[in-house]
Amino acid sequence: MKQNTIVRREQLIGWLLLIPALLVLSLVFVYPIVRAFWLSLFTENLGTQLQPIFSGLTNYSRMLGDGRFWQSMGNTTIFTVVSVLLELVLGMGIALILNQSFRGRGVVRTIAIIPWALPTAIMGLAWAWIFNDQFGVVNDLLQRVGLIQTGISWLGEPTLAMMALIIADVWKTTPFISIILLAGLQSIPQDLYEAHAMDGANPWQSFYQITLPLLMPQILIALLFRFAQAFGIFDLVQVMTGGGPAGATETVSIYIYSMVMRYLDFGYGAALVVVTFLLLVLAVAITARLLQRVRSV
Repeated sequence: MKQNTIVRREQLIGWLLLIPALLVLSLVFVYPIVRAFWLSLFTENLGTQLQPIFSGLTNYSRMLGDGRFWQSMGNTTIFTVVSVLLELVLGMGIALILNQSFRGRGVVRTIAIIPWALPTAIMGLAWAWIFNDQFGVVNDLLQRVGLIQTGISWLGEPTLAMMALIIADVWKTTPFISIILLAGLQSIPQDLYEAHAMDGANPWQSFYQITLPLLMPQILIALLFRFAQAFGIFDLVQVMTGGGPAGATETVSIYIYSMVMRYLDFGYGAALVVVTFLLLVLAVAITARLLQRVRSV
């Protein structure tokens, strides 16, 4: 009986400590989503003189036939999948290197996280100058080695502009994944590798049979965070391309921003926010399910 009383008291204290955080979370997260869902049921734009008119699911049916929305969704998907996969591969390589013992490892680890620590907007402006067709470093280097004769309009061609955005994002956020994976690598006992080597396994076999399985929880967590960040990318795209050329790099967040801030279509913008939020929740749920299965193995 006394044990149950102690447990209940500890649970009560835990909930009391969580209440302030839950209130703050409700104010900054739950309320805006609920408000956006409610607003999405109304038509509120310049045509209605910014007066809300209840229209039910009209905004959502409009979304189904909105070609610009589907284009932005496709751009977001391409950007997210390619950048996250590249970051995972490069982050894994960097983490494996930083996990080794060598002189000056602490300094190298510090330098490796600098890109992630720098403000995204500032680095986006720097990358926009790097890919500038007249004064950019990339064109200058390619011309010096004789690969091109005239400058390439990196941010003026649809495919090249998307490529430039992916390169900038990979450079910026790969250290984030490498830090998470490095923490996971350091939690793996070295005895496992030594015993595996005594059985005749080579380093590649140890990587596939020991490192990857034990590192899978950290990999899924890193993918979860990066998917949410990449899917909602705004500042980098806004600074480098603004969604151009001709909407080739316009992501969902850029489209929502344009719809709300430029066209003042608040009802439809709210519907876009709700759909984007539901997609992110679905991705989180799938990743959490996979993470639970990995931990249960």
